[in-house]
Amino acid sequence: MTVTRPRVGVLALQGDVREHVHALTASGADATPIRRPAELAAIDGIVIPGGESTTMSKLLGIFDLFDPLQQALNDGLPAYGSCAGMIMLATTILDTRPDARHLDALDITVRRNAFGRQVESFETDLDFIGITDAPGADPMRAVFIRAPWVEAVSPDVQVLATVPAGPAQGRIVAVRQGNILATSFHPEVTGDRRVHEYFVSMVRR
Repeated sequence: MTVTRPRVGVLALQGDVREHVHALTASGADATPIRRPAELAAIDGIVIPGGESTTMSKLLGIFDLFDPLQQALNDGLPAYGSCAGMIMLATTILDTRPDARHLDALDITVRRNAFGRQVESFETDLDFIGITDAPGADPMRAVFIRAPWVEAVSPDVQVLATVPAGPAQGRIVAVRQGNILATSFHPEVTGDRRVHEYFVSMVRR
C-alpha cells in the first residue's frame, strides 16, 4: 500500500532531532519525535540521527526502547540512520566499546570516528546513486562530523556513495539494504532535502 503522507518518527534521545523533523516535514512526511516504545506502533518509518553511538545505545536501554526498536526493524520498519545512526544500524562495529549494543539491521562493517576527531570534520561533493544520477542533478554536498565509514558490505547491501577524492578516496559513506538506508554524513544540516525525500519515498512504498 502506498502512504500519501507517511508518519516518520525521529529517535529523540540525542542528536539533530529538530533538523531531521524539519527536513522530513519539508519532504512530505508527518514527522514526530520518538521517545517511548508505544510510539513505535504509530509510525511508518524511523530516522536514527547522529550523536554518540555508545551513549545512544545506553539511552535506548534506559528508555526501554532498544528491544522494541530492534523488533520493529526485524518486522520490516523502514529506517534511515545518519552518522551515529549508521553505526547503530550496523551488524559489526570497529573501534567501539565492548559493552556497546547495536541494532543489527544492516549487514555492514562500520568503523567509528574513521575520518578523525571533531577538528577533522570536512565537507565534500558526492555522487549518490538514485539521487544525483537524475538528469540535470547537482552533486550532493556532504558534511562529515566525527563520521564513520563502511569497511565491508554483504552482497545484499547496495553501495550508494563513496568519497570521491583525498586520503579517504573510495571509502563507502552511503548504503541501502532493502528498506534500511544509512549515510556517514549529515544531510539534515545542509538544506539539501534529497536524502530525506529518498527515504520518504522508500517509506511510501
